[in-house]
Amino acid sequence: MPRDSFDWTLFLTASALAVIGVINLYSATSVARAALTDIYIQQVYWLVLGGILGAVVAVIDYRHYERLGYLLYGVGIIFLVLVFILGKDIRGSSRWIAIGSFGFQPSEFMKLFLIIALAKYLHDDPRTEARSLKDLIAPALLTAVPTLLVLKQPDLGTALIHLFIFATVCLLTRIRWQTITGIVVSTGILLPMMWTYVLKDYQKQRVTVFLNPEANLLGAGWHAHHARVAIGAGGWTGQGFMQGTQNQFLFLPDQHSDFPFAVFAEDWGFLGCFVLVSLYGFLVLWAIRIAATAKDRFGAVLAIGVGALIFWHAVFNLGMVTGILPVVGVTLPLFSAGGSSVLTIMLGIGLLMNVSMRRYWISPARTTSLLSRD
Repeated sequence: MPRDSFDWTLFLTASALAVIGVINLYSATSVARAALTDIYIQQVYWLVLGGILGAVVAVIDYRHYERLGYLLYGVGIIFLVLVFILGKDIRGSSRWIAIGSFGFQPSEFMKLFLIIALAKYLHDDPRTEARSLKDLIAPALLTAVPTLLVLKQPDLGTALIHLFIFATVCLLTRIRWQTITGIVVSTGILLPMMWTYVLKDYQKQRVTVFLNPEANLLGAGWHAHHARVAIGAGGWTGQGFMQGTQNQFLFLPDQHSDFPFAVFAEDWGFLGCFVLVSLYGFLVLWAIRIAATAKDRFGAVLAIGVGALIFWHAVFNLGMVTGILPVVGVTLPLFSAGGSSVLTIMLGIGLLMNVSMRRYWISPARTTSLLSRD
């Protein structure tokens, strides 16, 4: 591997988002610092640990992950099942497994295991023609198992991330338009059933509030309403670092986890938000570039999967904060506080770095285009 193969663009973009995220968490927790126990310092610890683990992931040839793809997937499923046995209940959801004072969220890591499993399946199935609905049964089952387990916790946001990762990977590895039409129609038919039998009452309430934001401003609509107020209060250039009134007067709930973007928008305004969103957009486009130049199908799908993970996390989080989407509890990558979320994204960045660096390995027999690997 050439010495200059290290992807500085990927490293600097991810680092910029992480640094801005820590600075924003300092602002978000400035008033409630005692209650939130210096959460921005914890974020630094998680980022350092994530950086170390990401570096380890990056230096191991990603073809080893291909061989371990289904094993990692199986381990992830086991931990999702263990959540129902050993899980710690927080706010009515059992999503965390506690080991002493340390707790982790298996569903976060399952996102990466799912990406690796999908990449392995599509790598082992080297067809170049567009896939039919029948060809998607196996990857759909790989996606369905963790998705249903996560819904049971319940965690609608993570379940949606699983589904959108699957959809993105399938779309970018060529499927027939008739298949896309069939999936869309089937989804439309299943939605009423999901509303009746799958969604919990609080999830239905969030959708209702989304459709009618003014219906319950003092209850379920409080989060989204004050997030929009904070964004609007930021104007073009913001109220200044740690000067946002919605944050300083504690009108913003979960400002360090689900709504850090609202704090950032109030502090730095439209111009700051433009820079932040541009960084996310650039990171996703860079992941697509890595996929397009990967030396085999597995590396390409791996990069597309991680890019989709970052993209849909950003879309859902920014969408719910701005009121475009219902509140579903999805974190903003490298911005929201949370150890499992940070580690997952940093490991994903490590996978991207791995694929990016190894594209320089010359292997003519394995070098093909993104849409027709191997």
